[in-house]
Amino acid sequence: MIVKMSRYDFVLLAAQSDDFVARLRELGLVDITTTGWEPKEQDRQLVSDIDRCRKAVEQLNEFAESEQMQQDAKPYPTGEEAFDAYTDIMQRKSALLGDVARLEKLSEELEPWGEFSVEFRDKLTAQGVMLRYFIASTGDFDENVAAWGENHTLVEISRSSTSVYFVVVAKADEEVALDAQEIKMPAMDYRASKAEAESASQQAEALNAELSRCAKSVELIEKELSKLTHRLQEVKIRGTAEEAADGSLVVMEGWAEADRSKEVDALLEEYPNVVYIKSNPTEEDDTPVKLKNNRFARLFELIGGMYALPKYGTLDLTPFFAPFYMLFFAICLNDAGYGAILFALGLALFLKGGKAMRQAATLTMICGGATTLFGLYTGSLFGMSIPEMLGYESIAESPFLDFQNQFFTLALALGVVQILFGMFLNICFKARYFGITTVFAQLGWFIILLSACLAGGLQMLNPAWVIPGFTTSSIAFYVALGIGAVLMLFLSDIKRNPIINFAGGLWDTYNNITGLLSDVLSYIRLFAIGLSGGVLAQVFNSLALGLTGLSEGIGDFGVGTIFQILGATVILLIGHGINLFMSSISSFVHPMRLTFVEFYKNAGFEMTTRAFEPLKNDEK
Repeated sequence: MIVKMSRYDFVLLAAQSDDFVARLRELGLVDITTTGWEPKEQDRQLVSDIDRCRKAVEQLNEFAESEQMQQDAKPYPTGEEAFDAYTDIMQRKSALLGDVARLEKLSEELEPWGEFSVEFRDKLTAQGVMLRYFIASTGDFDENVAAWGENHTLVEISRSSTSVYFVVVAKADEEVALDAQEIKMPAMDYRASKAEAESASQQAEALNAELSRCAKSVELIEKELSKLTHRLQEVKIRGTAEEAADGSLVVMEGWAEADRSKEVDALLEEYPNVVYIKSNPTEEDDTPVKLKNNRFARLFELIGGMYALPKYGTLDLTPFFAPFYMLFFAICLNDAGYGAILFALGLALFLKGGKAMRQAATLTMICGGATTLFGLYTGSLFGMSIPEMLGYESIAESPFLDFQNQFFTLALALGVVQILFGMFLNICFKARYFGITTVFAQLGWFIILLSACLAGGLQMLNPAWVIPGFTTSSIAFYVALGIGAVLMLFLSDIKRNPIINFAGGLWDTYNNITGLLSDVLSYIRLFAIGLSGGVLAQVFNSLALGLTGLSEGIGDFGVGTIFQILGATVILLIGHGINLFMSSISSFVHPMRLTFVEFYKNAGFEMTTRAFEPLKNDEK
């Protein structure tokens, strides 16, 4: 759910604003509005420093995990020194690596000219003997070399399949006109270029010692980043606060959780010169949002946050889409073995990944566990059929779900259930906060859809699922359709002309029918992704056994059998590894798409871009 907020409007003396903001930071409960802030010229450098400092922390953390890190390096005394050193080191290292790339490319270009002495060539030049360097295609050179040789002294240096590299020995003032490409005289041979590239590379590697000191100081740099961030917050606050009484007063807007606003009130009592107004948010306010859910739903805030937070005053859909997302993930992956691997990976991440990774690790374990259970229900284990392993002649005779032949309609049914559930939530929320008369049209459409699903849809899933007295030919069904049609066509806006309501209702009906059809068909992807992953798993199993000759079984066990088993194992590991990777990505993305597009749309989701971010010190 969305945490209830309280709004504060502060009026205080400009001279005490810095101290007041510092106390709010110590309290760690108040979010000061800074929207609309535009950085001045002097502020842009601060923003740039924060960005560079944040990137420095990320890159140093990566460097600390690499083999180039020297663990015995000593950290810098302060974060500022470490950050300045890092900036200087990275500039020098970047320049050196640029030189390495340039010199290595130059070496490749010079290699066809072979080894030569630059000093000896310079002596010849001083004596009036010039070496002119040319490149020609192989065909042109072979065709013209004799003619060229009559007037000039040519020396072929090397040739490739397409080009010939040659030198013409000429006097300083001699004109050499050949149908070939003349290039600039090389300043060195490829050996010197390689030596310089190696020297630059060694210098770049030598900087790793200094970079290791920076990596050892990453916590100090993080503190420096925190200082810069706090300074930027203060700049934003000063930049967005309204000045009054010729600049002697400052007006600020702040937000706090309603349940903890008494702690803010207690702090304000310590500032008798601060005048404040405490009020409830209005619809026009840009109210920051904080979510508060149970342990299970809180895990899926990570998924919802990838799209947007719900607008304040609307419904937090996280607890409602969480079970669907977990189920949809399991359906898309659809293999007990793959689910077990994901669960194990999530467990390992939970145990060794630290607090920052525990939410993602727990979510991985939940989705992996759900996949394992669903995979057992459909009888799939690494692409192998569990019913066949248990001795059933066919999956139809077993208690397992025949995914390939039965789940297509079930996927559509799941889509209808989630869409109707989203519509129901939207109706309930709007009726509660804006009155039942505001949702008559949506309620009518919901009654029609629900009636059609109960009267006709259930029998399509299972002919035995019939509600007595409520079928497509019963009076109760037509009464429900009539009530829904009246609400939808004539009562969409009770203050509006009935004829206009009817015309608007017909237009909404067309949009609803076409939109609903598109939304429901989107859920076919659950069946398609789950089926494709299972088929690929079976293909890799067949490929591993067929290529190694194990499809016929193991006869006499020998050395050859060991190689067969090893070969099959390699194919299975690579094949299932690729399939697990690709299927996991699809299982993560497509349920998210169904949630953010189909479910959010029908549930009336409204987004905000502002999260509740109170001022606080690092230790808070």
